[in-house]
Amino acid sequence: MDSWDKLNSEIINCTRCPRLVSYIKEVARKKKKAFSKWEYWGKPVPGFGDRKAELFILGLAPAAHGANRTGRMFTGDASGDLLVKVLHKYGFANKPVSVSKDDGLMLKNCYLSASIRCAPPNNRPLASEIRNCSEYLIRELKLIRPKYIVLLGRIAYDTFFKIFESVYGFGIKKPKFEHGLIYKSNNSPYIILTYHPSQRNRRTGRLREEDFEDVFKKVKELMG
Repeated sequence: MDSWDKLNSEIINCTRCPRLVSYIKEVARKKKKAFSKWEYWGKPVPGFGDRKAELFILGLAPAAHGANRTGRMFTGDASGDLLVKVLHKYGFANKPVSVSKDDGLMLKNCYLSASIRCAPPNNRPLASEIRNCSEYLIRELKLIRPKYIVLLGRIAYDTFFKIFESVYGFGIKKPKFEHGLIYKSNNSPYIILTYHPSQRNRRTGRLREEDFEDVFKKVKELMG
């Protein structure tokens, strides 16, 4: 039987991708000037949240100076700032900020994960690195069996549909990526697509904060 302790221990100690292991250690050693007094996590990052959650949120990867620094998904970076603010607004978090592992943040009926667990250079993981990490995501999804899955961006979208059959034992047709799309097929969970809440997407106007909020408003309505 798989267990959370076993899974998370394997994630934290994973060395399957030498390029990524080298990069996150180097980032942790050099640090960012603004965080020079921090002791960086500098290891693969496990998921975070309610282990009995109905809602599962899948992102891209830890940020080099975000989760790679703090050791917790979507913590200490701009993407996490917006995501947790919205989760709090719709009742999935007990507070609207996510700055460190000891900030008291608790998620309610919600779990956060990523397509890969190490920060990749330039936020661009290799296809082989995503494949190496997919086992961990498959195991998480089998442990939780969420009813609603929000995919943040195209990498999360591609990753999820590649592993779908391994998780559920049957295949489904992959929908065209469209922000705000809600998709369900036969016995699949509800799958909700959105652009990633990255600074880049928001600065370029690809994703407005109100459009991101609207996705979670729809999720909340779906969940009843």
